[in-house]
Amino acid sequence: MSSSDGDLNADMAASQAMALPVAEQLHQLLELEFEALKVQDLDRFESLQESKTDLLSELARLCPDSEALQAHPAWQDLKETLVECRDMHRRNAVLIERKLDAIRGALRSLSAGHASSPVEVYDRLGQMARYSKGRGYQEV
Repeated sequence: MSSSDGDLNADMAASQAMALPVAEQLHQLLELEFEALKVQDLDRFESLQESKTDLLSELARLCPDSEALQAHPAWQDLKETLVECRDMHRRNAVLIERKLDAIRGALRSLSAGHASSPVEVYDRLGQMARYSKGRGYQEV
């Protein structure tokens, strides 16, 4: 083994030692993000985005490319943590999509009712107002 191979292994070990705590921080942040989404605390969710971007940038700097990561069994703990992070990110994205779909559905029902089923909403005086087809939430 040449000295350059030894230096490369030492660099990999150092990167590995720094990358795992960063991945664990990302894992914790994704859990906080999910909790914020569940209770619809969008301010909290938004405040986490910059930290998440910073952690992802740091991981990109510390980790080897995907092929090298797969080839070295020493990176197994990091790979497992990153897979969990990926799954958590996907879970959060699904939750966001479901909430957006619910909002879109509510907006559709307010803006495009059938003539036979008028939409009931509150008017500016706080009274129940019935609007039939052709009048949407913009006119309330």
